[in-house]
Amino acid sequence: MLYYIKKYPFSLTVILTVTYLSFFTPPSIDIPLFDGVDKVVHFCMYAGLSGMLWIEFLRNHRKGGLNVKRAITGAVVCPVLFGGLIELGQTGLTQYRGGDPLDFLADTMGVLIASLIAWYILRPFILKRN
Repeated sequence: MLYYIKKYPFSLTVILTVTYLSFFTPPSIDIPLFDGVDKVVHFCMYAGLSGMLWIEFLRNHRKGGLNVKRAITGAVVCPVLFGGLIELGQTGLTQYRGGDPLDFLADTMGVLIASLIAWYILRPFILKRN
């Protein structure tokens, strides 16, 4: 566990933040927002989560070789599963939140877009800085 705290401190912070934001009782506000703003928030949270996982993974493994299967599992599959579990948890564990398949879709799209950016833009940049 200490290994992950040392190697992935920012990713763990993002995971804790996303978990908190997913289960806290939001205040009621009377600011007019556009329809679907919550989907944008979901997209951004999970793009940030996946992006941070990619950054820390690439930074930590640039010298020892990149295990692509492990990278995809940790920065793509796990965040998508995490998003699904959060949606199920909101349905089953709270009375003030409900799981939404469109929220899960926004989570997944955030992970996929962040992963494409990380793989095609960040990976070459980070690995070049050997």
